[in-house]
Amino acid sequence: MRAGGITLLGLAALLPTPAAAMDDAAAPATAPAAAPTSPGEPANTHAAGLDFFMSTDADHTDIYRAGLNLDIGHRDWDRYWGVAVEKSWYRPTGSKTTSRDRVYLRYADKSDSWAWNGRIGTDGDTVLGSADIHNNARFRQEYFIERDIVETRMGLDRGLYYTFAGAAIDLPADDRNVLTVVAGAQAFSGKNMRLHLRANYVHVLKSDWGLSAQVRTRYFYSTHPREYDYYSPRWYLQAVPVLQLRRYSGGWRYMIAGGIGAQRDATSGWQPSRYLAAQVSSPSFGRNWFLKANAEYSNTSLTSGVYDYLQLSLSLTRAF
Repeated sequence: MRAGGITLLGLAALLPTPAAAMDDAAAPATAPAAAPTSPGEPANTHAAGLDFFMSTDADHTDIYRAGLNLDIGHRDWDRYWGVAVEKSWYRPTGSKTTSRDRVYLRYADKSDSWAWNGRIGTDGDTVLGSADIHNNARFRQEYFIERDIVETRMGLDRGLYYTFAGAAIDLPADDRNVLTVVAGAQAFSGKNMRLHLRANYVHVLKSDWGLSAQVRTRYFYSTHPREYDYYSPRWYLQAVPVLQLRRYSGGWRYMIAGGIGAQRDATSGWQPSRYLAAQVSSPSFGRNWFLKANAEYSNTSLTSGVYDYLQLSLSLTRAF
């Protein structure tokens, strides 16, 4: 049984690679550049937004999440502070549905060389949230931390949580070739500590098309495998070649990526690994509305075979 979807593989911070290479290495030269508000243009001071998320998997584990964000101070899409309330519904392995409520403080800001964001809150039982800080240097660095619940039946019933912290760095060889390395540690309730290592190589095939070829690899090692009911072999290894196309039109950004590779863990042999993702986002400067939608499919190898996972998300924000 796979536990709670993608988060329990430690991938909430890893699948969308924290460092910039995956997003920007193949961006066409015509991509719209971020620009500060002009001196004569009044800045928005508040914002409100809605977030929706759903996921489902081969074990009929369904997760739905709805959130409301209210920015009391909103200078830009990456400079704000406010609150967020969230309600989640969990149905592990087709069993009864369990709901959880959360409230967060959220914050984002930046300097000339660094940008940071985070949200910290609670579900009534413990501190939850995430934080991230990165710079804009050629060898881009990023540091992140996340704490959340284990989204399985045992995790929800017993109140099992994990804390995941790590760092990423971009190692560019030139303008067309970038290696991103991510390392992290994930501590679960109980004794298990999971160590993560991920390397992603990006080669820009045609920059004006936004086309890149990538090799995405990841490995983790668990100190106490199979401690509870989440997917936790002693070790797991995956390598997936990926083609990604990113285009801009009228300020809108479109991305599609897909690949087929191989994966295995400590108790199973090599099996196919598939990945497919699509994303669309609206212009974020000079407009009061911002929309972002994402769809992603992946699978994980288990002793019983290949395990499918699908997630969808939608975010809509209005500044005023």
